[in-house]
Amino acid sequence: MKLPVLTIVVPCFNEEEVLLETFLELRGVLNHLMQEQLIAVTSKLLFVDDGSKDRTWSMITTEQANHPEITGLKLARNVGHQKALLAGLEAAGAHSDCVISIDADLQDDINVIRDFVLKFHEGFDIVYGVRASRKTDTWFKRTSALTFYRIMTRIGIQLIPNHADFRLMSQRAVLELCRYGETNVFLRGIVPLIGYAMTKVYYDRKERFAGRSKYSLRKMLSFALDGIASFSVVPIRFVSSVGFILLIVSIAAGAYALIQKWFGETKAGWTSLMISIWFLGGLQLLGIGIIGEYIGKIFIEVKCRPKYAVEIDLYSIMFEPLTEKPS
Repeated sequence: MKLPVLTIVVPCFNEEEVLLETFLELRGVLNHLMQEQLIAVTSKLLFVDDGSKDRTWSMITTEQANHPEITGLKLARNVGHQKALLAGLEAAGAHSDCVISIDADLQDDINVIRDFVLKFHEGFDIVYGVRASRKTDTWFKRTSALTFYRIMTRIGIQLIPNHADFRLMSQRAVLELCRYGETNVFLRGIVPLIGYAMTKVYYDRKERFAGRSKYSLRKMLSFALDGIASFSVVPIRFVSSVGFILLIVSIAAGAYALIQKWFGETKAGWTSLMISIWFLGGLQLLGIGIIGEYIGKIFIEVKCRPKYAVEIDLYSIMFEPLTEKPS
């Protein structure tokens, strides 16, 4: 039986502090899978440099010179984790039977990669790595993550709870993913839409081996807003519903004021007037902001700009057939 070619895609941004350990750990996993004859010997580790400012790219090229199973893809500038990951998936999907995506920080348990491959052999196109618990997170991160998943579920976005971007995808699943042409990339929401046979593998997440997380609070909030605005119009409908309710309330309040006037019981209402003005003004600004978020997404989408630009591709060139020199 022909063994599947596996490519493990690792997006990197300023990861020089952890890369040497990542090389070592992932090479070990890849070699063990080859020895067990679960994957082909032509399988690769593809490191995608997302416009790093440190020694990330030079470390990748040095490692490739010493270990041919390691290769790299250098993007011309920083485009963000999701687009960098997509760049690696698109490159790997053209030459691999299955692709696994994992972050460079070694927090995801690399030992379950073997389970991913076994599930692929069983016929699953998508295998999600799902955290068994969030005990390693801070209280704030754990609470905010659970709140995020609940909100996404309530507004109709079907995500895999406690799953980030640690997953296996078959070649046909990756090629189907490439058909989704939106510029606002939110892979955690797009991949479940593919609909091919899927399963889950549970694991415990570890502490980051070295360095600092590249996801600040601001980036996490931006990531959550991107996911909501890219997949649901519920926030706009919510604003419309609130506006309709306030219209009914204002009609009732107006009727009450007229009745009071007819009975001659009107009183000075400066406080209630100011509260109403501030409340309605804040509500209007909130509504404009939500609508503006969607207009901004439309503005970006209609330009149809490329999601990324590849500066150096050391991966695809390895699969190009050698041409004979003319005699």
